[in-house]
Amino acid sequence: MLKMPILNLNEVARQLTESGQRVHVLWQQPDTLDFVARGREYRSEFHINPSDETMYMIKGEMRLHYRTAEGKEEIAVIPEGAIIYTPAGTPHSPRFPPDAFALISERKRRPGESDRFHWHCLRCDNLLHEEEFIVHDYADDPVSRAYARFFGNEEFRTCKKCGEVMPAPESL
Repeated sequence: MLKMPILNLNEVARQLTESGQRVHVLWQQPDTLDFVARGREYRSEFHINPSDETMYMIKGEMRLHYRTAEGKEEIAVIPEGAIIYTPAGTPHSPRFPPDAFALISERKRRPGESDRFHWHCLRCDNLLHEEEFIVHDYADDPVSRAYARFFGNEEFRTCKKCGEVMPAPESL
């Protein structure tokens, strides 16, 4: 018989704060992936997920930056206790402070599917860089890995169109 875990999301959030980690995977099954994410004060990329995704704000408020089909950046505000549905393939950037927490639900990646991360120039909106990962286990925290590669390379952060350099955060 399958285990049916019951978890206290506030306790998971407390553990994330104490550990300094950004993600705690609750479970990964062939068609389900659920995790609690702690906000990243430096988040600036747009994640392109191969599956639909919901984000429920356990604590705090999220400003979900996303790009329309025309490439225009817009922002949806998700208050504490609210949930948003994001269709597969929508470039989105969940921005919320480190003392805020979201429950993320999506489909575990199928073989060969990849997650993509895009950064755009803060001055002219030109695409700066793309990171792409095949995610076998979300506990490996692909967002942190993408950030480390992007911010660790000034060439990736330099706009080919206007020359602006996106500054690296003091800490990741």
